[in-house]
Amino acid sequence: MVININPSTTPYAVLGHPIRHSLSPRMQNAAFEALAMDAVYLAFDVPPEKLMQTLPVLAELGFAGLNLTVPLKEVAFRGLADLDEAARRLGSVNTIKIDAGGLKGFSTDGEGFLRAVRETFDLSVKGLSLFLLGCGGAGRAVAMACAAAGAKRIMLADADRTRLTKLEADLRALGLKTDISAVGTEPQAWRRVCREAELVVHATPVGMHTGEPSVLPPDAFHSGQRVYDLIYMSPETVLMHAAREAGARTSNGLGMLLHQGALSFSIWTGREAPVAVMRRVLEEAVYGKKAEARI
Repeated sequence: MVININPSTTPYAVLGHPIRHSLSPRMQNAAFEALAMDAVYLAFDVPPEKLMQTLPVLAELGFAGLNLTVPLKEVAFRGLADLDEAARRLGSVNTIKIDAGGLKGFSTDGEGFLRAVRETFDLSVKGLSLFLLGCGGAGRAVAMACAAAGAKRIMLADADRTRLTKLEADLRALGLKTDISAVGTEPQAWRRVCREAELVVHATPVGMHTGEPSVLPPDAFHSGQRVYDLIYMSPETVLMHAAREAGARTSNGLGMLLHQGALSFSIWTGREAPVAVMRRVLEEAVYGKKAEARI
């Protein structure tokens, strides 16, 4: 990929802390190239305490759109006045559009997850029983989106009790028909409840690093179950491996990354994202030559 930057090039970026692991620049630059757009997508490491100082500077420099990753999503939610409905509901911003009207925050994480699950498993969450392990920013987006989409039951678990009870309360406050329950902080309880779910979503960082054990063993899963791990940098995470041993269908989080990014692209540009192109570069980054067999 050759990116020709000139004085008329429109810049976009992803901000995070850390940010070196991000695949978003590959994905978005491939989209700009595919549509012959004079634009470039960069990545900047911005600590949370400097985010709200950095955003107006980027706007002054001509940036037209931004993505935010951990730990900046909640900071932006608290700092931006103009938010879309999804961002207000989630208490999180992962996309910012910058134009003459100022900065507006969006959240595409929840819808990105729903699209990924439909695509990967040919599955709608409506009427499903869901076990969510991890109630931080990404897990919160998944839970809120699934409740709004009509999930029958959502069982929550997290090692941090405060985070767990906060998400439980916020889901109940939506006033939806979804049955919400907090499983607790003990792995033994997680294992038992996991087996009751039709869809399991892993939203903790455990397993991102080589040598880490799976947070759940194979006997927590069963044949026919769907297991979605939000970690996307590995073709098969340790949790996916454990679930596959039990006969479950599994997926990493690459599809969610793809679809939330495609939604961001459309928000910024008003154009339909070239999803096939974006998917190809992401799969090449994670699967290498194996990607040819997956497309």
